[in-house]
Amino acid sequence: MLSWISKMIKGIVIALGFILPGISGGVLAAILGIYERMIRFLAHPFKQLKEDVLYFLPVAIGMLLGIGLFSYPIEYLLEHYQVYVLWSFAGAIIGTVPSLVKEANRESERDKVDLIWFWATFIISGISLYSLNFVVGSLSATFLNFILAGALLALGILVPGLSPSNLLLIGLYSPMLTGFKTFDLFGTFLPIVIGAVLTFVAFSKFMDYALRVYHSRVYHFIIGIVLSSTLLILIPNAGSSESISYAGLSIVSYVIIAFFF
Repeated sequence: MLSWISKMIKGIVIALGFILPGISGGVLAAILGIYERMIRFLAHPFKQLKEDVLYFLPVAIGMLLGIGLFSYPIEYLLEHYQVYVLWSFAGAIIGTVPSLVKEANRESERDKVDLIWFWATFIISGISLYSLNFVVGSLSATFLNFILAGALLALGILVPGLSPSNLLLIGLYSPMLTGFKTFDLFGTFLPIVIGAVLTFVAFSKFMDYALRVYHSRVYHFIIGIVLSSTLLILIPNAGSSESISYAGLSIVSYVIIAFFF
């Protein structure tokens, strides 16, 4: 029973990666120690089907609960206390970096190629994510676009550090939160599940192979995206109406922000 509750709580935490800008469900899964097993399950679903289903069932239940229960309060907090919430989670993410570095060096020592991977990922992903809103513009909340949202959410699991909610700020983030909040099964949940399943099928085997063969490179890639995406949630972006805004903050506010961070 305690194991089920523990796994459900892990699922709830991972769900925050779906609904908080800048937060990656994949990073949260890695921090909670279930990322690599999840990738193995997605890549080889029939290898240990019974054991894996029993293991991940409470995680999946927790994820659904997290999405359903926290979409409204997160939406409210972001609307009224955006800066405090985002800096709090930025601090939480930065606090996980040492554990990711330790995991990156678990199977081999860091070398020059690892550092090149890290810096290239940090710079390229930072520029790309910051420019996304200016290049793509906004998308309307249609069935097909929610399939795209599902694909992005799945990538947020498959590629730790990639925040799907950051990418969904191209116009799908608020409608998605509304759909989650109202449990819109056919307009929101169904297309998102379709997009997620198709993406898991297409990319999970690749990530499983990459983790087995290029473990250190993959984790330095992850750390680069983690740091760039975390930095971006703290920088105002004129291309996104939902990016962070520091307008009207006092000195006391900045002290409180530093405390939460």
